[in-house]
Amino acid sequence: MHNQSVPTVLVVDDEPIVREVVVRYLEREGFRTLEAGDGQSARELVESGAPNLVVLDVMLPGTDGLTLCRWIRSRSDLPVIMLTARGEEADRIVGLELGADDYVTKPFSPRELAARVRTVLRRAEPATARDEQLSFDGLELDAGTRDVHRDGRTLRLTAKEFDLLWFLASHPRRVFSRDQLMSRVWGYESELDTGTVTVHVRRLREKIEPDPSRPRYLETVWGVGYRFVA
Repeated sequence: MHNQSVPTVLVVDDEPIVREVVVRYLEREGFRTLEAGDGQSARELVESGAPNLVVLDVMLPGTDGLTLCRWIRSRSDLPVIMLTARGEEADRIVGLELGADDYVTKPFSPRELAARVRTVLRRAEPATARDEQLSFDGLELDAGTRDVHRDGRTLRLTAKEFDLLWFLASHPRRVFSRDQLMSRVWGYESELDTGTVTVHVRRLREKIEPDPSRPRYLETVWGVGYRFVA
């Protein structure tokens, strides 16, 4: 039996040198690692190795990273950090649309990646101490189980979607800018407007709003940001 308290990170990249650097750094930071050089091996390791997080390169031979991300999301809430080439804005947006929790652009520093891994894992942990519940008109959130119900029906949210919704719902009517949300929900300052927040808000609306085109809960405050309206 391996020690459950040590998180396992699956690193998926077809460049051996990238895998080697990332794996060496993550292990030095105290993580256990698994490695895959293509989509098929990655799929097998997700099923057999039970990783706690996947670092996933978009550009893979065979099954590409976006396809793999879609497959992971269809079966679990396993956190995913995408690696994308600088300038591939479309890949980043699609990755986030598919449910990736975060992304890092190449070239990146292993230290930055390790910090992101730690942040995403921390946010994916079930909140044992927080047995708080929030209840609004037809919408119920439970921080302990991380469940969201609308009109009695369970909604399936990724870890990041839940974090964003919980944060906004915990401060009803307060407006937060995208930068504030990046800092408070993702845990780091964004050096450029990544579209991360916008994409997550859009995905949340599709899941929680009776009519996503006319949001009842998640309001856009033009030129400022977003707020949750109870």
